[in-house]
Amino acid sequence: MEKPVAVIILNWNGEKMLAKYLPQVISATDDTIADVIVADNGSDDGSLELLERSFPDVIVVKLDRNYGFAEGYNRAIAATDYRYTVLLNSDVAPATGWLNPLYDYMEAHPDVGACQPKIRSYADHKSFEYAGACGGFLDRNGYPYCRGRIFDTVERDSGQYDMVIPVFWASGAALMVRSELYVKVGGLDKDFFAHMEEIDLCWRIKLAGYAVVVIPQSVVFHLGGGTLPPSNPRKTYLNFRNNLLLLHKNLPDSSRKKRLLVRRLYDALAWVKFVVSLDFADASAVLRAHRDFRKMRANYTSHPDVDLLPKSPDIVVDYYLRRRKVYSDLD
Repeated sequence: MEKPVAVIILNWNGEKMLAKYLPQVISATDDTIADVIVADNGSDDGSLELLERSFPDVIVVKLDRNYGFAEGYNRAIAATDYRYTVLLNSDVAPATGWLNPLYDYMEAHPDVGACQPKIRSYADHKSFEYAGACGGFLDRNGYPYCRGRIFDTVERDSGQYDMVIPVFWASGAALMVRSELYVKVGGLDKDFFAHMEEIDLCWRIKLAGYAVVVIPQSVVFHLGGGTLPPSNPRKTYLNFRNNLLLLHKNLPDSSRKKRLLVRRLYDALAWVKFVVSLDFADASAVLRAHRDFRKMRANYTSHPDVDLLPKSPDIVVDYYLRRRKVYSDLD
């Protein structure tokens, strides 16, 4: 009997990550419903030899070079044929039985296009993890935040967010999606390369009429920063550039210019903050992000007719002026 789920781990020169985390993925995953697959982005560090030697039952999809996170997954999913695909970061350790609540919910709710588990920190199992926590949202200006994490404030998990709810986006650290829908909406945007591409994907899934939800009964532990350290000009550049692309792509003509104007003002304040902090590398990254956005926006000429961004909150105002630093305090 063919299995309905592919758990795909994208790897590029991550031999040490695979050696540490892949055994945990295998032992925690119900192999009656899922195959564990490693899609290798042209590694030359011994990753393939490790997989052949130590994990003979893991399916390996070999890509000829490093296509980045987005295009790497697009090619891996195109090379497989499963009803559902889980995009799982190479630095994620799932709790035992993690996959079944996700699978069961998707099977019971055909209107749900994608979902994520609760994501806790691998370093501190009692805290949410920065990248996805307990489900992702966008504020009125397109800033991403999570149920359990706003900007740099990460909450402890005391079960306060254990209800299944619709969210705006699911984290790419552990994202289950209907494979056919993934292909239909265009997959991950390779122009993003990395960072926020899952938000863009989920936005398009919602525009297609499907819901995105978080299933807290499923738990995984994410190291985070396995690709780039948390304070890194490259990460700053990608986050600022890709957030602008995200808004430009997915907002209708009626609101796009206004919302992007507000974002430019807020990004200018962020640039000032970096300069005042003598963080000139990150300040330069913000300028490069805006420069490259102006070049890349011409690639996107088709826009939706509906604006899915909410009217509230404004998390910049809430966080920095009103001192509302946890999800439950937001209006």
